[in-house]
Parts: sequence; structure tokens; C-alpha cells
Amino acid sequence: MVVISIVVVLEALALLIAAGLYGYQLVSGAPVSSFWGAVFTLGLLLLFSAWLFAVGHFLFRGYRWTRAAALVAQLFVLTIGFPTLTGGLTLAGLAMVLPALAAIVLLFDKRVIAFASRTGGSTPAL
Repeated sequence: MVVISIVVVLEALALLIAAGLYGYQLVSGAPVSSFWGAVFTLGLLLLFSAWLFAVGHFLFRGYRWTRAAALVAQLFVLTIGFPTLTGGLTLAGLAMVLPALAAIVLLFDKRVIAFASRTGGSTPAL
């Protein structure tokens, strides 16, 4: 559970850094075809980063809904990572694909499922 949470939080941090760089380029006068489209993209990057931080936090605490959210996030990373890998950016592609594959495998581990499905006297599973 800790490894998956770390992977998700690091992905959120990477998105936050990308949003910061994107925002810096936006205010520094980099040419864009649509200013409001760029602002919308920046907003999406920030929202997705915040969502991943929340998923990583609540996944570590054992909430049941976070397994599905983490799986969807990893599938999104794979849809970007594989073309990056085959497009010639090998290091960047591997940096996306390998943690995502590890997280997907770990999400279906019996211990993770048991931890995220606790009932009874332990913390309630939401």
C-alpha cells in the first residue's frame, strides 16, 4: 500500500511541476494559439494533480474507493507512457510506464485488497 501511495503522490507532484512550468510559460509570453484554452489546460493540470494527491493520501489510509481511482490514473499514465517510450523518448517513457505497471500489479495484491476492504473494528472502508 505504501509503494502504491508513493507512486500516486509522485505522479501528482510531477503534474504539479508540469503545471508550474506551463503556468510560467503562459505568463512569460510564450506563444499560444488560444489563451483561454491554455488557461483551461493549466486548470486541468492543477485539478488532476490535486485529485491524485487526495487519492494517494486516502489510499494510504485504506479507503476502498481509492483503488479504482488509482487504477484509472495508472491507465492514463500508460496511455501517455507507451507512445512516449516508442516515440524515441526512452527514459521518459520508462519513467512513466514502469511505476504505473508496478502500481497496477500491486493494486491487485491480496494484501492491498484486504487492507482497502477492512470492516468491523478497524477504520471504516468508504
